[in-house]
Amino acid sequence: MANDREILREVWEGKLPVCFKLDQDEVVEIQQPDPFYLMVPRLSYFPLVTDKVRKHFLKYISNDKQDLELWLEYNGQPLKWHFPIGVLFDSQVDMENDALPWVVTVHFDKFPETKIYRFTNKETVEAYFMACIKEADVLKHRGQIATNMQKKDHNQLWLGLQNDKFDQFWAVNRKLMEVQGDNDHFKYIPFRCYVEDGYKQKLIKPVAEDGKCQTLHDLLRDLFPERNSFIVKTHGLIPPLDTPLQWMSEHLSYPDNFLHLCVL
Repeated sequence: MANDREILREVWEGKLPVCFKLDQDEVVEIQQPDPFYLMVPRLSYFPLVTDKVRKHFLKYISNDKQDLELWLEYNGQPLKWHFPIGVLFDSQVDMENDALPWVVTVHFDKFPETKIYRFTNKETVEAYFMACIKEADVLKHRGQIATNMQKKDHNQLWLGLQNDKFDQFWAVNRKLMEVQGDNDHFKYIPFRCYVEDGYKQKLIKPVAEDGKCQTLHDLLRDLFPERNSFIVKTHGLIPPLDTPLQWMSEHLSYPDNFLHLCVL
């Protein structure tokens, strides 16, 4: 079980400063809108933090666009709302050349249908988030924990994430991070390994057939046998390649219970 509470809390409290700027082509007012600044949780999703952004920019766009879906762009690429904010930042921002705050462009027009999914409301995000938790539990516990949870447990997980409440979330999530029976590890490690514009995942056990603990390096070598060296970022950190996968899964997973690993 994830028992180092200080590490869990440090990961939870990770924030990013973001500067939201309205696309110049969509401004109809003579007065240019000021940028809108927010500190956003790395573990959250953009649709959960952009209500104030929408409200700030609505008066600067034409009336016929005010009911359209807000979408975001960075460096010419639409940002996939179903990826956690921290994953989007770690996979796309070059910290050596790009200074903070993270400057993101806001759009109301010309939604890129072929590049990102639409979301009609926050219930869409909730449904996706809960589907990820259930998928992760199938990998870790054959789905036994999530299946036996009550609706109020699901609600508590979601509200804990949506409202940025560590204790509320982890009161339920700890059940998903416990090993079952006599085992001291999960069946498989839920992870997504991001390369370029997508990600890879595969069935990886935390313990090899010979009883040896699998490490981050073992996972990467399995996924990318053609590569000799690796740099991986998660939560803005570069973990040592000899870090055990079981420990990483318990302590460094995002709220959806997946490890999100950005390969640089």
